[in-house]
Amino acid sequence: MLLLGASGAGKSTLLHGMAGLLGGADEGDTRGELLIDGVPAAGLRGRAGLLLQDPDAQIVLARVGDDVAFGPENLGIPRAEIWPLVVEALDAVGLELSLDHSTSQLSGGQKQRLALAGILAMRPGLVLLDEPTANLDPDGVREVVAAVERMLSRTGATLVVVEHRVSTWLPIISRVVVLEAGGGVLADGDPDTVLTARADALSEAGVWVPGRLPQFAPLAPSRPYEVLRGTDLSVGRGATVIQSGLELTLPRGAALCVTGPNGAGKSTLALSLGGLTSPLRGAVEVSRDLAVRGERRPSRWRSRDLITRIGSVFQDPEHQFVAPTVRAELAVGPTAMGVAPADVDARIEPLLDSLRLRGVERANPFTLSGGEKRRLSVATAIASAPSILVLDEPTFGQDARTWAELVILLQDLQRSGTAFVAVTHDQDFVDAVATHRLELALDRAGVGS
Repeated sequence: MLLLGASGAGKSTLLHGMAGLLGGADEGDTRGELLIDGVPAAGLRGRAGLLLQDPDAQIVLARVGDDVAFGPENLGIPRAEIWPLVVEALDAVGLELSLDHSTSQLSGGQKQRLALAGILAMRPGLVLLDEPTANLDPDGVREVVAAVERMLSRTGATLVVVEHRVSTWLPIISRVVVLEAGGGVLADGDPDTVLTARADALSEAGVWVPGRLPQFAPLAPSRPYEVLRGTDLSVGRGATVIQSGLELTLPRGAALCVTGPNGAGKSTLALSLGGLTSPLRGAVEVSRDLAVRGERRPSRWRSRDLITRIGSVFQDPEHQFVAPTVRAELAVGPTAMGVAPADVDARIEPLLDSLRLRGVERANPFTLSGGEKRRLSVATAIASAPSILVLDEPTFGQDARTWAELVILLQDLQRSGTAFVAVTHDQDFVDAVATHRLELALDRAGVGS
């Protein structure tokens, strides 16, 4: 079953309920009955396996093999049976790493595959996948879908998958359920019936309907003035070089999209371009008018200097939340800059509306849906009005409507002179906004090129 719905409609919450993770007094009101094999889901363990939106939230051990073995061990599976399951699960998701490989050295996409392997190793009867391919490259997407299909044919398990991009899962699903944003079910039936007969209603609700992609074209950069340059860059993890000899320029008002397979160093490059880490070799420099006391290398600036010039959005939005409410989170940057309270509100108000955060402005950021968290992380960077934005997977978790609204917002910023770098696997987004492109590659040995 493919579970669809607008961002914030409750798809992830429903999966959590099926996995038995809801029911506490602090988790809202629950009505009705949710049974697995005739037993309340909250009282059943090991029958359902849930892959969370954030793979970091379920990677618990330091080595790849141990992490995949964690679930079977907790289910009491004999040791002699566990390690064949581990090897089989890692092979199924295409994670070709040694069992001793450090989990802290994995890219975001590799972590996603590892988390899925941990689910598959438990051989659950109900497999719940929450945006399992969102941060994977195209080859990774195909590998994960193929792995899930093999698992289903081998075990006969039931699959419920949440994914905004419908076409990814159409070949293997038999049913589509669409949740309504205000509660209830908007549509339920076989894929052809739901996606064809209800196409207009689904599009209106923000659901991605195959063949109905919002149409945009990249802006022509009208300002050739260069605001950021990378010269002979080498980036990597620790002392290990992933990419070397990189050359790039970012003109004012431009959109540079960085693409490539998982593990190619895209997010690491983004951290260097954002001034949050230093490259292993080479230099990242801004234009003279953005320099701080003559220093043009962002990695040598203070955090207060960075926030007014380069705004960064991490691949994992939770890594940058520091305030108790959405509104307070949006105020962090402007307040740190010394902006007057009335002017802070003037910056926040339009962002709440344009990124559909108005209804959750008093909520804790960590309680938002995945798509809402992503939009909040983008909004917090924009609120400081930097000249440059560095965005890592900015369209993660977005429905068709919020995706289009995010593109419109970014292009409006471009027109005002803001330049941005976007690390992304979303080819539709690249086609919609990219004025410049940088594709990173890996050779067969997994070395950047």
